[in-house]
Amino acid sequence: MSADVWTSPVTVVPALSLAAWLWLLLARGFFWRTDVTLPARREPAAWPSVCVVVPARDEAAVLAASLPSLLAQDYPGRAEVFLVDDGSTDGTGELAGELARRHGGLPLTVTSPGEPPAGWTGKLWAVRHGVALARAREPEFLLLTDADIAHAPDSLRALVAAAGDGGFDVVSQMARLRVASAWERLVVPAFVYFFAQLYPFRWIARRGRTAAAAGGCVLLRTETAERARIPEAIRHAVIDDVALARAVKGAGGRVWLGLAERVDSVRPYPQLGDLWRMVSRSAYAQLRHNPLVLTGTVAGLVLIYLVPPLAVVVGAARGETAAALLGGAAWLVMAGTYAPMLRHYRQPLWLAPLLPFTAFLYLLMTVDSAVQHYRGRGAAWKGRTYARPDVVPDEG
Repeated sequence: MSADVWTSPVTVVPALSLAAWLWLLLARGFFWRTDVTLPARREPAAWPSVCVVVPARDEAAVLAASLPSLLAQDYPGRAEVFLVDDGSTDGTGELAGELARRHGGLPLTVTSPGEPPAGWTGKLWAVRHGVALARAREPEFLLLTDADIAHAPDSLRALVAAAGDGGFDVVSQMARLRVASAWERLVVPAFVYFFAQLYPFRWIARRGRTAAAAGGCVLLRTETAERARIPEAIRHAVIDDVALARAVKGAGGRVWLGLAERVDSVRPYPQLGDLWRMVSRSAYAQLRHNPLVLTGTVAGLVLIYLVPPLAVVVGAARGETAAALLGGAAWLVMAGTYAPMLRHYRQPLWLAPLLPFTAFLYLLMTVDSAVQHYRGRGAAWKGRTYARPDVVPDEG
């Protein structure tokens, strides 16, 4: 094999991709491992009080599958639930009250904050209203959870025990998203995989700068929330769960994030369009609406995810054995790092080699998010349009 082969772009580019994958495999906090779950914990001698805040807007379709699980929490201490009906038009508040009467369990208060003022997303305005009511009860912890999240009966108990035993100010779990339709199977595990790649869970638990949380399930110390001025300090935040974690770390707090085993999202995304809207709604905001960052992100996605299969095809077609082997090696490492997430979601491993195709979809969703931003359409969620392009609602 001549030396020219190793300087040919057909060979150099897949070599760079393989080098990137080896770095991701070994030096990115082992992001691909799925064993970061709630740590072993000792139950406290006295259970602290907890208030659960559930922001909800037009959630009647999922509430019957989620709210009863909160009301049925097996928690030894004092706990109650505040559901904040954020201007729903589908009877969400009325259904919540009916579910509480039917199922019993923890006390439930249904309230409404009215329309959010300028500078607040609807969800965070609802959270602010719920937290203000909860603070009157002087709870030691707040559980912020979305209306589509179903909790196992011991969920609250496990979160509080983990926070107390580990000395964490935030304990957050990435709820297991629904994977029923063909598109959900293809896109959803990759969504969590990419999130973990951006925010390695092992790094979050350290005292360094890496901070993130999963907005569907966040247990927060009330004292820390007051010190970090949550939610007021993050009312302009585009992606509020990450902003919350950063605010807590900025105030000297400790954050833990991991994968949930028995906390599930019941929200369906049956079609590609549903998933597309979920991702593109805030993808460009994740890049801080910066075109240079967007360009770098697109280039990175191409190099890391698209080059390996292209190198295999082009190398085989042109007889460039080195390029094909390097691309195949990078593709193999990629699929190997994705396999644990597929197992976590109980999906077949033959989906792992399809990750480049899924990454290409995410690339298109990100570009589409930028296009919508520059068209000045702002963001829309559940009938509410945000005129300011830098204020994007998170799901809830």
